Amino acid sequence: MPTSNTTEIDALALAQALIRRPSVTPKDAGALDVLEAVLKELGFTTHRLPFGDVDNLYARLGDSAPHFCFAGHTDVVPVGEGWQQEPFAATVKDGMLYGRGAADMKSAIAAFVAAVSKTGAPKGSISLLITGDEEGVAVNGTVKLLEWLKARGETIDHCVVGEPTSVGKAGDTLKIGRRGSINFKLAVKGVQGHVGYPQKAKNPIPVLAELVTQMAGHKLDKGNDHFDPSTLAFTTVDVGNDATNVIPGEARAAFNIRFNDRHTPDSLNNWVNDRVTQVARQSGCQIDVTSQTSGVSFLTAPGKFTQLVSDTVASVTGQSPLFSTSGGTSDARFIKDFCPVVELGLAGATMHKADECVAVEEIAALTDIYAALLKAYFAKPPL
Repeated sequence: MPTSNTTEIDALALAQALIRRPSVTPKDAGALDVLEAVLKELGFTTHRLPFGDVDNLYARLGDSAPHFCFAGHTDVVPVGEGWQQEPFAATVKDGMLYGRGAADMKSAIAAFVAAVSKTGAPKGSISLLITGDEEGVAVNGTVKLLEWLKARGETIDHCVVGEPTSVGKAGDTLKIGRRGSINFKLAVKGVQGHVGYPQKAKNPIPVLAELVTQMAGHKLDKGNDHFDPSTLAFTTVDVGNDATNVIPGEARAAFNIRFNDRHTPDSLNNWVNDRVTQVARQSGCQIDVTSQTSGVSFLTAPGKFTQLVSDTVASVTGQSPLFSTSGGTSDARFIKDFCPVVELGLAGATMHKADECVAVEEIAALTDIYAALLKAYFAKPPL
């Protein structure tokens, strides 16, 4: 391993090179080739790890403890409509870098690599855990990478995920946890019939309406010191019936629960099933329930690691970050089973939108934050 890096990476140029690779999930389109080449130049040992139709990259500089990992993704969501700038041209205009992935999260990857190039070889190890499956089903990405690391006997001491978790400026918000997420589907089965003879049918729509009303009106909890109240939101109600003279035989609905650490997937499934059983018994209709958990709630408790990150951000920006657990899910939900993890990145106001963009000066600011964090971490590891 080299004792120091001789090449200093330009974060903006690397971000542009990554954005110009149209890596819409699950296609890599050469994005990992760009990143791997730069990391090799900096002395990293790299491993390309394809699983299924997804390509992934693990790169490590050093082989001793402590081991600091940066995790992220090079895949992006589809372009969509309404762009004024070319989505994969990586155009800089009026101080803003435009392109799909500019905010989420190719610029953060570039900023971290640039930070490593400024700080040199660590007294320990630095790694990058980069997937091409974060915006997809998240089956062949970070989960498989972590399993591969475990099989090799590699451990991570602490991890920062570069998701766009800030609100206005880089570093103003530090995610120390995430809510869990469960998707439910309901199917109420009645008896189809003629609207002129409703007594000969069993209409599933009022039954479903009652269930929707009960669940939508229920307050799951009041939140706590670290989490907002859990939420339940219906996403669709459907009977698929275009006929005006037919009572349908089935009515369906779907809803999502975003839950804090006062709940588990089992407890929420039990609550939903209890409600369904009561309504089914009262109505005489069969009601089927299915669910899929995409993430469980977790919290990286405030301590030495979170304090080090907070103090470092404050030393660069002049303001301590807000600790937050808001938002959707991220791959931190997998990493938390292996080591303490926080999320620190750019502002996410334009992520997934048309004309996704980030201020060039914000990329530079995040690079400074990451560089300071690496220096602070290896000067006094929070172990």
